[in-house]
Amino acid sequence: MSVGWGSTVGPDGALYVAENGSGEVSRVDPRTGAVTVFASGLPVAPNGGPTDIAFVHGTAYVLVTFVTPEVGGTGVNGIYRVDGPSAFTLIADLGAFAEANPPATDFFVKTGVQYAFVPYRGGFLVTDGHHNRVYQVGLDGSTSVRIAFDNIVPTGIDVDGSRVYMAEAGPLPHLAANGKIVTFGKHSTTATEVASGGPLMVDVHVGRGHGLYALAQGDWPLGGQAGSPSAPNTGQLLKVGRHGTLEVLADGLNQPVSFQVIRGTAYVVTLGGEVWTVDLGRHGH
Repeated sequence: MSVGWGSTVGPDGALYVAENGSGEVSRVDPRTGAVTVFASGLPVAPNGGPTDIAFVHGTAYVLVTFVTPEVGGTGVNGIYRVDGPSAFTLIADLGAFAEANPPATDFFVKTGVQYAFVPYRGGFLVTDGHHNRVYQVGLDGSTSVRIAFDNIVPTGIDVDGSRVYMAEAGPLPHLAANGKIVTFGKHSTTATEVASGGPLMVDVHVGRGHGLYALAQGDWPLGGQAGSPSAPNTGQLLKVGRHGTLEVLADGLNQPVSFQVIRGTAYVVTLGGEVWTVDLGRHGH
């Protein structure tokens, strides 16, 4: 794989990975590690492209970001329905919505940087890490701001029943104290902190028995630019304890960006396009 990014478990139990650099979605067999191309030809730009994938009623949808003319691309930031191996339909133009409805926080990319999404109530919740908010999007393309934040840089997102869990990378320079997992309900206008202390928190996942896991990309380099990744080999897979504690299950991960849990094993996707497994063992229950 090229530049790995968001991931999901498909209806067939396989791991699907959005590839930011190639405009592809790869299918990874969790048993054999075999990688095949599931979809190709999605919009890309110098630093943008597919960032996440999700399935609704067996149909795949891909979140594409940072591909607008504003950032040197020729595409549309939004949610694309996968109609075939190289056929797509844009169902929601999130860049246009972001531009028409600017956030209260500071920004310099008018079309936003939509980071991750998750199926929710017949549509999706989408995080915008640059505009510091979460959108609620219908399959008909209807889009609204579900919840807005201060400058906290929302990243990964997951749903457990009516509860939403979200990772926050925190503002520059992404101090570990600002790397948080928060939660909100279907009527909440603010989020409640669940845990903090993960350096550059990028993903969250609810496992079996409502167990909560988080992924921190790692220590942010001194003098790093906005949007640049963590220092290599400083990432952590974390288990969130009942009282907000963070237990390190694996460290030294090389710029991880997302993860999924399949049968007690965490599948961690890295920026370099690799997939690593972490046996959760007793942690997976």
